[in-house]
Amino acid sequence: MEGTKRLLLGRALRSDALGETLLRKRVALPVFASDPLSSVAYAPGEVLLILSIAGLSAYHNSVWITVAVVVLMLTVVASYRQTVQAYPNGGGAYEVVSSNFGRRAGLTVGGALLVDYVLTVAVSVSAGVDNLGSAAHFVERNEVLCALAVIAVLMLMNLRGVKESGTLFAIPTYAFVVGVLGTVAWGGFRALVLDDTMRAPTADYDIVPEQTDLAGFAMAFLLLRAFSSGCAALTGVEAISNGVPAFRQPKGRNAASTLALMGGVAATMFLGVMTLALHTDVRLAEDPARDLLIGGEPAGSGYHQDPVIAQVGAAVFGSGSVAFVFLTTATALILFLAANTAYNGFPVLGSILAQDRYLPRQLHTRGDRLAFSNGIVFLTFLAALLVVAFQADVNRLIQLYIVGVFVSFTFSQSGMVRHWNRVLGQERDPAARRRVHRARALNGFGAALCVLVLVIVLVTKFSHGAWVSIVGMAVFYAVMTGIRSHYDRVAEELALDVPEEELGVRPSQVHAVVLVSKIHKPTLRALSYAKLLRSDSLVAVTIAVDPVAAAELKAEWRHRHLDVPLKVLDAPYREITQPFIRFVKKLRKAHPHDVVSVIIPEYVVGHWYEAILHNQSALRLKARLLLTPGVTVTSVPWQLDSAEAARERARRRHPLDAPGAVRRGAGHRGRNGDRHREQRPGPRP
Repeated sequence: MEGTKRLLLGRALRSDALGETLLRKRVALPVFASDPLSSVAYAPGEVLLILSIAGLSAYHNSVWITVAVVVLMLTVVASYRQTVQAYPNGGGAYEVVSSNFGRRAGLTVGGALLVDYVLTVAVSVSAGVDNLGSAAHFVERNEVLCALAVIAVLMLMNLRGVKESGTLFAIPTYAFVVGVLGTVAWGGFRALVLDDTMRAPTADYDIVPEQTDLAGFAMAFLLLRAFSSGCAALTGVEAISNGVPAFRQPKGRNAASTLALMGGVAATMFLGVMTLALHTDVRLAEDPARDLLIGGEPAGSGYHQDPVIAQVGAAVFGSGSVAFVFLTTATALILFLAANTAYNGFPVLGSILAQDRYLPRQLHTRGDRLAFSNGIVFLTFLAALLVVAFQADVNRLIQLYIVGVFVSFTFSQSGMVRHWNRVLGQERDPAARRRVHRARALNGFGAALCVLVLVIVLVTKFSHGAWVSIVGMAVFYAVMTGIRSHYDRVAEELALDVPEEELGVRPSQVHAVVLVSKIHKPTLRALSYAKLLRSDSLVAVTIAVDPVAAAELKAEWRHRHLDVPLKVLDAPYREITQPFIRFVKKLRKAHPHDVVSVIIPEYVVGHWYEAILHNQSALRLKARLLLTPGVTVTSVPWQLDSAEAARERARRRHPLDAPGAVRRGAGHRGRNGDRHREQRPGPRP
């Protein structure tokens, strides 16, 4: 099993190798910007599809919609460049909003971003499968299966680490950028210099409008809906601000430079493709089988409608040419790899939320390849669930898109305005104040623009599926609030508010090793138990998964004058089991005729969902220790308040066999006390 894991993921990396995994700007661009760059493949088509409802006469409005989208994109990019320099520790909109508006607003943005990242994977992969389906009939018949396979491959690639996945994705990303910019440049040269006639494959087709004679409010609503669909070009812009810690030093400056490059390239490609689409007379219809007329007749169910970028490529280079094949191949690849933006944004944001105790602690842990492995797997599960639920249908999934993006944009830019207001209150240098005034004006303009777009998106897309995104944001908010409440409740319950003596019990003689993670009631209880065992040796052991936390633990240990020696074990691969097993075996070898008793403080919870949040590392460690000769394992349980519910259930089921509670030195033994001896610390005081 371990050999297969190493084959798929590569060798484990030490914690001190983290600096080697940080990204140069040329690698960071494909890692974090594949989503906004790839949106050029479908955002122009979304604009034309909506306008086609009113027929070809509405196509001329796409010029103003394109300009509005480009202005919005450049404004948001410029605003986020200030964000990454003001908040270089990552977290992006979540960090900005939490710092300036408080926990609830921060959680709202965090939930919005998590929903958007899940949708990014589902939409990008489904769009890639849809594009590939036009050339491969097997893919067309098995879209859901193929989408799940692609998501699994993306998961494995990202589990290998950010740097390796970035290197793998760099070639197709840059190939797509070269292909699109080359198309725009050659198309512009042919149109402006050579004065060639370029016609899209659908240029001679006609469109039957679904709604005729639109005017006034109805036409305005249609234009706003087309604009909101075109705003899909902005998805993923915020990923760089969330992933600043992955950049090399100076992190803020490198992230800002990457953002500027991404914004300039994405805006140029979007503007160029839309201009060529109008110049070559591209025709798209929401229901091409019925509404697209070829020679006066409906296209029929067998017609496959090519996306805008493919039609533009055919018009500029000629269908079947080498340049055309290069462009379409790069487009299909970038649509698959666009999900990589989410695979780098979601785990980092999940780690920050977990560090703030809003998500399970496991999401804050780096895997043996120094990637946030649990976050990657969690994102894969959610995206796969969405693909199955919506049958990999791009048209249905894309309606859920954008809402979360503009919720985060709006809150983030508003938070930056408050940030600059605070800076102005402290800054006295006139030149610095002028810079802050300019920055505040830019963020204020961005906030106003984003709140306007958010309202437009909610109004025009709510009934088309945007409500699902809002429900998803509410679910994430509720879950994160519940997790934080639980962790806060447990921390308060375990706080050191009673004398150490009240936590102790008196056991027998052994060589005792107490596993310590932090100093709280369960730890002191376990130490008291081990200290009174009349052991030949007694040592407390902690594993330095986080060197900073280990140093803080040692300092507190000295401050409290605990009379048990503390041994700190190095964990270069951030895994507690192997270092601890090696230590126990070494102790066993030094005392071959004695018994080593490992004492582990353990929470006792009353609900299944609490078990997910606690004791996972202890369970893995105990499973290994039980296989080690000459070693016994003693769990010193500390029953949380919620465990009372489990005791009540046990009493109702088996009144004479309820578990005896050893809680804060009080309780009674059930009639099967001997059977549970390993879980009981010893006689009650």
